Amino acid sequence: MKLLRYGPKGQEKPGVLDPQGRVRDLSGVVTDIAGHYLTTQELDKLRGLDLNSLPLVSGTPQQSLRLGPCVGAVGKFICIGLNYSDHAAESGMEVPAEPVVFNKWTSAICGPDDDVEIPRGSLKTDWEVELGVVIGTGGRYIEEADALKHVAGYCVINDVSERQYQLELGGTWDKGKGCDTFGPLGPWLVTADEIADPHALNLWLEVDGHRYQNGNTSTMVFRVPALVSYLSRFMSLQPGDVISTGTPPGVGLGQKPPVYLHAGQVMRLGIDGLGEQRQRTISI
Repeated sequence: MKLLRYGPKGQEKPGVLDPQGRVRDLSGVVTDIAGHYLTTQELDKLRGLDLNSLPLVSGTPQQSLRLGPCVGAVGKFICIGLNYSDHAAESGMEVPAEPVVFNKWTSAICGPDDDVEIPRGSLKTDWEVELGVVIGTGGRYIEEADALKHVAGYCVINDVSERQYQLELGGTWDKGKGCDTFGPLGPWLVTADEIADPHALNLWLEVDGHRYQNGNTSTMVFRVPALVSYLSRFMSLQPGDVISTGTPPGVGLGQKPPVYLHAGQVMRLGIDGLGEQRQRTISI
């Protein structure tokens, strides 16, 4: 299934994409694509629905119909840094011996095609296409062999980052990662049963039509089961938590000389089987 949330900002309704690429309304079945409704039992109920019996939503998704972030009421937005060895090299950093963990604040979350705001005074706003993992069944101390059973599905994430805030202002990376609009999610949450291997997906990103990132999740340092298991040692993972698993090379910081975003540009990014995003950058 491709689950989604549609409608005006802050008023999104739950939906599902039917085989014809049309949105069907799920609000008579679930209150949101969030929390409890992402557990295995609830997703199995949704799989049993006759999509043709659900109300058809007018408009074309990502064109005349706005899509919101594909997961609502996210409790934790956990990110993994330097998880592609070639990205670590372009950043001038060592490949980590253990996963680098940081946070994006949930106030950074926005729709897949919403405008991305360049923070006031920012000179080093950057892009990062990433595979998002959404937790379905929660848990602590999850065994790596069981970890994929805890995954509801996958989505595209743009881990927008302000490099000066992240790397030059001291302290943790978080201050450069969690600015408003720095976490586009979607367009849809693709349930795990539709992705045969999350470690065999091409991912890419363009700015103004120039392809900067071309990667594949096969080159992750720490794979999805290892990340889910590792994180569950330090916190309980709960339904609807989002894990952003790192980016391949080609970020602005790694260009020679570095290239950063400014207002009026367009980012396009996507992952095999998970859809595409498109964001315009604006000043605030």
